[in-house]
Amino acid sequence: MAVTVPILRQGSVLIASIQEDLCDSDILNLQSRILEDVIKCRAKAVIIDVSAIGVLDSFGTKTLTEIAYSVKMRGAETVIVGIQPDVALSMVLLGLTLRDIPTALDLDHGLALIGGS
Repeated sequence: MAVTVPILRQGSVLIASIQEDLCDSDILNLQSRILEDVIKCRAKAVIIDVSAIGVLDSFGTKTLTEIAYSVKMRGAETVIVGIQPDVALSMVLLGLTLRDIPTALDLDHGLALIGGS
């Protein structure tokens, strides 16, 4: 069953809150929707909340990186928020990085990072 991640708009910021682990096709769907919404909503920033994710594998990490770089090419910035401690440790042990992509503890910190709060 496909999972659709809600993308909310708060002013010029899009917030995608991932509520459960996603399969590869779900995260690719999210990628397409975010890229379309950045233009449609004239967003200046995208915040992706991964606080409910228990596992972030190499494909998920790669796709989040692609989302951030693609959003940047469209004139907006991306912040990844809510990486859980176990997920962060697993990513480090596996050599997975979100190189050059800002991260924040939670949504409030993410909004502050982009100047939205």
